[in-house]
Amino acid sequence: MKTIKVLLILISITIISCSKSGKKALESGNYYQAAIQAIEKLRKDSNNDKSLEVLPNAYGLAKEDLLKDIGRAKVANQQFKYERVVEDYKKLNDLHDRIEKCVACRNIVSPDSYYSEYQKAVDLAANERYDFANSLLKKGTIDNGRAAYDNFNALLAFAPDFKDASEKAEEALFVGSYHVVVEQPAINSKMYQYSNEFFQSKIDEFLQTNRRLNKFIRFYQPAEAKEIKLNPDHVVRLEFIEFVVGETNLKSDKETVISKDSVKTGTAKLGGKNVDVYGLVKATITRYQKSVRSRGIMSLEIYDYKSKKVLLKDQLPGEFVWDTKWASYNGDERALSKIDLEATKFKEQMPPPAQQMFIEFCKPIYDQFSTRIKKFYDKY
Repeated sequence: MKTIKVLLILISITIISCSKSGKKALESGNYYQAAIQAIEKLRKDSNNDKSLEVLPNAYGLAKEDLLKDIGRAKVANQQFKYERVVEDYKKLNDLHDRIEKCVACRNIVSPDSYYSEYQKAVDLAANERYDFANSLLKKGTIDNGRAAYDNFNALLAFAPDFKDASEKAEEALFVGSYHVVVEQPAINSKMYQYSNEFFQSKIDEFLQTNRRLNKFIRFYQPAEAKEIKLNPDHVVRLEFIEFVVGETNLKSDKETVISKDSVKTGTAKLGGKNVDVYGLVKATITRYQKSVRSRGIMSLEIYDYKSKKVLLKDQLPGEFVWDTKWASYNGDERALSKIDLEATKFKEQMPPPAQQMFIEFCKPIYDQFSTRIKKFYDKY
């Protein structure tokens, strides 16, 4: 059994070795990959027989196939055909560079380079893609701006320094984007001005963090839009349509309670001796609960700046409730339950300042705002 296991392992190693040497890729007609695998194998092991056998054939066939494909692409009536030519010349030069860096490979193959041909093909491909992208950009619509942006980026992938393609891509991104101004809510109350500034700072933070909610949505603060004289596509209007701070509700209930078990209540003389007296005791407990509720509703409206058509209208409610509990009693504390006795140790607490309660009920409104905005612009 041990002998069989050893043989199986050796067979597996041989199969893996053949695969890595490129023989399988060569036999399946993937000559470029076969050459790459053979080169990598020879870089690690210059005496690998399989790879020494595979590389000359694989390189020769890969070069032949790639040059034929280049010839076919050049005469094809197909848009962006030179990008295919660029890719093929890139592969030929990749094989050349890999072989040149491998001593064992250079001893059996003399690779050809195609750098000048590659650069000519890049220029032809870049010009074609640039002209097409520019023609889309000139149409000035959002959809064409997005298509232009994608095409400029396709160009930059193989010709990163071509003309002003980077600047054109940014211009296309601008044309292809929805530009959205978010107006800050105002409060006509000096008392809550600080609290409203907190909410506004949260909106500013959202706009800074999500300046581009996605690739084609750009948010602006009103001052920023004014500075660049922007005519936005959408305007988001926020307004507090209702808010109440410090709505107080005090509840109390009074109850007479009796101890569950008899407890010592004193002593008495019995037969000339002092004996303990046991009995039930009672107390009157008053429980208090004070709740201070603050709430508000913010109107969220998104409208098209040009047509003034309302695209979304929603109301975002928020609430914050602060409460405190305490108790007092008259009578024997031994009549009280553990819970009631603990409650008597607390005193009435003062609620947070009104400014803070305003901030607290705004927090869930802000969470709804950010979620709602993201959901709305998912479709854009």
